Amino acid sequence: MPTTTTATPATTADAPLRLEDETQRRVLHRLRRLEGQVRGLQHMIEDGRSCREVLTLLAGVRSALNATGDLILERYVVSCTVELQRGEANVRDLVDIVRLSRG
Repeated sequence: MPTTTTATPATTADAPLRLEDETQRRVLHRLRRLEGQVRGLQHMIEDGRSCREVLTLLAGVRSALNATGDLILERYVVSCTVELQRGEANVRDLVDIVRLSRG
């Protein structure tokens, strides 16, 4: 007789990222802009631009990437809070994601 196994539900941290349409649009716009800035950094290095110029753009890229990560983390925390209140998530997932986001 075959045994059946049920898949354990994914933790909140492993659930697919679902953003509201406007938030998703903003995140994708930021990521596309970042993509262009990273290409700009490559060209700056190829062109031998000054360290100050390269590091200034690099700092901007890092800041924009962190802001984008913060937006995604905020959405996660909101959904995780709701799931914690319903008993469908655990605090460990939330702590792990916050640690991951701090890099």
